[in-house]
Amino acid sequence: MDVALLHGLLLLLLLPMLLYRHSATFHYFCKVTFFNIWVLTTATLLSPFAAIRGRCVENMKLLCAAIRPLKHLYGIKIEVLGAEHLNLKEPYVIVCNHQASLDLMVMVELIPKRCVPIAKKELLYMGTVGWACWLSGMIFIDRQRTGDAIDVISQTATTIRRENLRVWIFPEGTRNQNRSMLPFKRGAFHLAVQAQVPIIPVVISPYWDFFSSKEKKFTSGMCTIRVLPRIETRGLSPKDVPELTESVRNIMVDVFSEMSTNRRRDRSVGLPLLPRNGATEGTESTWHEKDTTGTRD
Repeated sequence: MDVALLHGLLLLLLLPMLLYRHSATFHYFCKVTFFNIWVLTTATLLSPFAAIRGRCVENMKLLCAAIRPLKHLYGIKIEVLGAEHLNLKEPYVIVCNHQASLDLMVMVELIPKRCVPIAKKELLYMGTVGWACWLSGMIFIDRQRTGDAIDVISQTATTIRRENLRVWIFPEGTRNQNRSMLPFKRGAFHLAVQAQVPIIPVVISPYWDFFSSKEKKFTSGMCTIRVLPRIETRGLSPKDVPELTESVRNIMVDVFSEMSTNRRRDRSVGLPLLPRNGATEGTESTWHEKDTTGTRD
């Protein structure tokens, strides 16, 4: 073999490794691509096993088990504060901020038993990924057709009471890596009020330290999930939903801001971002309707 050709082949082999090591952008795209390939591959491999059982919320355990190893591969440490608030026997609705596709990796660390996410209908058509999600009992909403979305909410309210399900919803409706949360859509809160089940807010700390799609950054890092006390909806009606939505959003924004400030403070003093022990401080076990919706005439 010609020496020049041999050198060229070696260079082609070494170039990706050099780029991965020295180019943050190339590093980012490699990790994102691997993430997507991992999800697609595991969905393809697990779907036949899930299909044996049929569409069932218990299949969610298979998906979660397949996604969990990613945190180790990426060097992402995840701490959970306040997980005891999820230890309810009754159904409930989880509302959580939505930052990036990495939320999937964080969500499986916490998702309780018999819990299914509500996702956009477009996900259903993503090949074996959509099939795996459907088999796992995920609920799909067409965001472009308000009437259909209302029907799904009504059917889901009946289902979660009958089958003792928990539902996970991202009320922002889309990914958001800004310094605060987007306005919340009201579907999750209509669902909770119609089913008369509690709302449990979950706040994921910002990924800025290690992930940013805008800056094309993806390194190892630390992420905190903070589970807040439940908010009761018993006795509330549809007319209370706007105020309830805004109240829950304000609570979550305050916690997100606090978590962001703590991260910046830790970086400024050079402290390692290590897990903090204990549950959420300074909160009661339940936030009641009178605390969140105020009074009406």
